[in-house]
Amino acid sequence: MFNFRSPSFKQLGLEKEKLTDKGIIDLILKEPRLVRRPVVRIGDKVYSGADRKFLEGLIS
Repeated sequence: MFNFRSPSFKQLGLEKEKLTDKGIIDLILKEPRLVRRPVVRIGDKVYSGADRKFLEGLIS
């Protein structure tokens, strides 16, 4: 769910390979735009960053 391609992440100049889970969580808490959106729960599955057509296909 973390958006490593986000301009906000790129501006930080961090290497994703060096981030720990705790480090990623800390970044999300400081900068919520680093979470891929939308985040949608359908049944027992969670989808993030899905496009509209994909989500429509799941619920129709």
